[in-house]
Amino acid sequence: MNTNILVIGSGISGLTYAIKMAEQNPNLEIVMISKNNLLESNTRYAQGGIAVVSNFEKDSFDKHIEDTLIAGAGGCDEEVVRFVVKEGHERVKELIQWGAHFDTQSNGLHLTKEGGHSENRIVHHKDKTGLEIQQSLIKKIKTFSNISLLENHTLVDLITDHHSGSDYGRCYGAYVISNLKQEIIKISAQITVLSTGGAGQLFSHTTNPKNATGDGLGAAYRSKVFMERLPFVQFHPTALFPKINGNTFLISEAVRGEGALLKSLSGKRFMTEFHEKAELAPRDIVARAIAEVVNQSEADFVQLDCQTISEKDFENQFPTIKENCQKIGINPPEDPIPVIPAAHYFCGGISVNHFGETRMKGLFAIGECSYTGLHGANRLASNSLLESLVFSHRAALNSITQMKGKLPPKDFYNRLPEWKEEHYISNEKISAIGKMKKQLQKLMTAKVGIFKTSQGLIEAEMELKSIFIETQAIYRQNKLTLGICELRNMVSVAYLMIKQSQDLKQNMGVFYNQDYVE
Repeated sequence: MNTNILVIGSGISGLTYAIKMAEQNPNLEIVMISKNNLLESNTRYAQGGIAVVSNFEKDSFDKHIEDTLIAGAGGCDEEVVRFVVKEGHERVKELIQWGAHFDTQSNGLHLTKEGGHSENRIVHHKDKTGLEIQQSLIKKIKTFSNISLLENHTLVDLITDHHSGSDYGRCYGAYVISNLKQEIIKISAQITVLSTGGAGQLFSHTTNPKNATGDGLGAAYRSKVFMERLPFVQFHPTALFPKINGNTFLISEAVRGEGALLKSLSGKRFMTEFHEKAELAPRDIVARAIAEVVNQSEADFVQLDCQTISEKDFENQFPTIKENCQKIGINPPEDPIPVIPAAHYFCGGISVNHFGETRMKGLFAIGECSYTGLHGANRLASNSLLESLVFSHRAALNSITQMKGKLPPKDFYNRLPEWKEEHYISNEKISAIGKMKKQLQKLMTAKVGIFKTSQGLIEAEMELKSIFIETQAIYRQNKLTLGICELRNMVSVAYLMIKQSQDLKQNMGVFYNQDYVE
């Protein structure tokens, strides 16, 4: 396939970018790759909403900026924080114009409060904001005839000078695999955009869907694209325990924003001992506190007591949470919800400039797979969807400028090599891949999770080496499958995360090495 623009990933970032590009230039050919169906992305699972200043009587840009900087624990790029917060207001208005519906009240939008925020500023659609955004953007994108949608396809590798034998220093598209046919196709493009999300599946418990295996991060790493702050993984403090059908379900921070309290199994409230904001402290502090209480009590979880919220309010605001709790025999707000921390969001990723462009020409990264400097060492709740909207807009503006500049000749893209492979994979190897994924998740959870130690990181690197060797052997000797692609990406990201963790010599935000505690 040959196209002008290749967008890999179909969450809020990829969809917004593609819509912007199609609106600006109807003559551009745009291909969007979705790993599953268009609806299945990390965006879909965002419950809380978008942090944006909209009530200017009580709130202000300066307050939101300050909250973001405090949560970021000294790691934010202040210039980025300022333009994201200020430009976010217009971007959310645009999202509403495109058809997204958010909850309202008599004087405007209904705003909730989450941890680390000094004011109520979370724009939401009950407790399924991400789903509402995803559905409205999909509806919008289907109105453009110049956007081709390729569902059930996964990124294998980026096409670079390494493949083409040229020296333009660019990205020229990607090799992608059909999940259904297990066939690899070449898609050449003048601009390639990674909007592939994070890699929550590296850990045993994650709020991310099963497709969050770091595909963009892994491909970027193998293409020698610069990456920053991968060890800064935010664990959401409250995920439902146990899993439902093998998936970890998120209990939105907005539940604590409405007054729910965290208690040990003995019924003791404990967050007051860890931070002055108690249950509404920044997420890194709440997650570590819960993990510490769990470790000390040898219990599997703590309890989220929701009795301060009325039955009517809970049902109105958190219907999805109530429904999922009932699946495991719990009926909130009357019953406490059993919760544990779960890997939630990558604050680090592919290093980009203020317009989402990586250090490789022709390659952009937007959304969770990117590192913009907004989140610093710890993301402020609900700032991620805001970042996606702002950077997708900026990346589109920059892409349009680049398309007018000097690019390799058109016939160059036609000469790019096809992917070569002629192998067969046995059921035995497929089974081994599944076992290695579980082994990797167990390793990362135990030694590269909420709590780390220097010795644990050394042991993690040694154990990962044996997984890497086995993965490489399967990759080289067998037909490439989706399972091999995912494992290969997970191993790449895990390695980089471990090495960067070893280089960090002080605790900051979500990064916490127990050896550095004074």
